[in-house]
Amino acid sequence: MRQLLKVWVLVTAMVMGGALPPQVMGDSAVALQWCAQAKSKKKNKKKKKHKRKADDPVKAASTLVSVPAIGTPAVSVAPQSASNALMAVSIPKGVSNQVINYQSIRVNFNPALRIPNCVAYELTATMIDMADAPGHENRKNYNYSRDHNVASCPENWEYRGSGYSRGHMAPAMDMRWDKTAMAQCFYMTNMCPQDTKLNNDHWRVLEEKVHRWAKRDKRLMVYTGPIMVKNPRMIGKNKENIAVPDAFFKVVYAPEKGRSIAFIYDNRPCPGGISKYAVTVAEVERRTGLKFSSAIPKNQCKVTDWE
Repeated sequence: MRQLLKVWVLVTAMVMGGALPPQVMGDSAVALQWCAQAKSKKKNKKKKKHKRKADDPVKAASTLVSVPAIGTPAVSVAPQSASNALMAVSIPKGVSNQVINYQSIRVNFNPALRIPNCVAYELTATMIDMADAPGHENRKNYNYSRDHNVASCPENWEYRGSGYSRGHMAPAMDMRWDKTAMAQCFYMTNMCPQDTKLNNDHWRVLEEKVHRWAKRDKRLMVYTGPIMVKNPRMIGKNKENIAVPDAFFKVVYAPEKGRSIAFIYDNRPCPGGISKYAVTVAEVERRTGLKFSSAIPKNQCKVTDWE
């Protein structure tokens, strides 16, 4: 009786507040049933809300991402890089090359030198907004990893004690917008032995500028890779199977603006502003033997057009 009185008071209050339909007032059993259903719906609503929050790639807390194990595909989703014609780069005849289409980057990997010949990716303003938003993917949650689907891919430990950093060709800051893109940019197929000071200093300054340019220009195509000499220094297992680049290039193309620029940095500390290292795309092609899309202007190198 006391329980029924409590229910009746609750039902009356809910009707007065507009939360309960008046027709349940005439039947206590219906009122009890309605209250039970309302409570169940409220509980389910909380569960759904919690699930949506956990599934939100921006709001959800980042966790350590494991790369695919041996025997599983390197690409976990349909790669966007495979359908973008601008990512195609022509590799010189006689140069060892394996094309790997990850979700957001295309790696032209050199199995003989065990470093990429060139890494290409598209960077849009939307990606930048997501990469810079609160709760973006944190690089501290990702490990350098071997891609087990690429036979010649180095192991993480092979760089240890070499004096060189594991230099990202497609930088992590541009991939923070997506878990898969972030995990795949930490594959060793995306790395070259890079002078630590260069990697942490002026090369990073260039990467940050490209990051900002993409936000302003809405869309960029970015190509990065090594410049090799005939007999490069080697590191890795037995110090003889991972080639050390003599220098690095970065080509940037803004399709909507019809504007391009390139940069070449020696693989050592390179002080000074980016203007000191600006070259034409044609110069990168001459130094590397690579051929980029004919849509890219080949003779522009004015930093003032970009700043």
